[in-house]
Amino acid sequence: MTAVKPPIGGRHGTRSLWRIVLVLVLILAVVGAETYYRHRTTNCIAAQVEQELGSKVSVSFGPKPLLLTAIDHRIQYIDIDSDDAEFGPAVDMKVHARLNDITLIDNGRSGVDIGSSSAEAAWSNEGIAQTLQTLVSGVRSDPRTGVLGIEVLGGLAELRVQPRIVGEQIEVNTQSAQLFGFGLPTDLVDGIVDLMTKSLQSNPLGLKPTGVKVTDNGIAVTLVGGPTKLEIQHNTEAYNC
Repeated sequence: MTAVKPPIGGRHGTRSLWRIVLVLVLILAVVGAETYYRHRTTNCIAAQVEQELGSKVSVSFGPKPLLLTAIDHRIQYIDIDSDDAEFGPAVDMKVHARLNDITLIDNGRSGVDIGSSSAEAAWSNEGIAQTLQTLVSGVRSDPRTGVLGIEVLGGLAELRVQPRIVGEQIEVNTQSAQLFGFGLPTDLVDGIVDLMTKSLQSNPLGLKPTGVKVTDNGIAVTLVGGPTKLEIQHNTEAYNC
């Protein structure tokens, strides 16, 4: 009697199937772990940056898998975007920033060391007017002359100012301030200029201005920063990283 042979490739096929299943399980586990750690790290970093900018931010990371960050606690760079950052009293300051050479201290629970940073900030005419509130009735910008025209006293008079960098800060200088040929009240002019200057000098993350210009819709500022640290405040979301 001829013995019945087992199906060709039966055991080999079963072993191959199990290998495929094992590989798929490992891939899913790695993807799941990366997704979890990326979400956790995003929330942690965002909470710390929001303490600095005073507004909600979106955070994106460089190409390095964050599972490796769980091992070495380092991130190549982080991109930060905010549509309503608060630089001191400033309202409606839109910011795009990049933080480089990030080190998570105690996995982020004790803060974040930043090697360097750069940022671009845009302050709209509407945001400037909202910041100055009852002091003004409108703001117009002229990129050709680099001057802002600020309407005061219900639009009857105009204060013309120009932002420029002096040393490592931005100053706002008065170009003209007249009503029917007469000077505007000193307290009014000083209040507007001081508030704008304070807004443009309240830079987070140790950033310093490298450029400022008047655009069609306000003021654009470029900034750079050296080594700094994001500190953790207790009883915040960041403290629970």
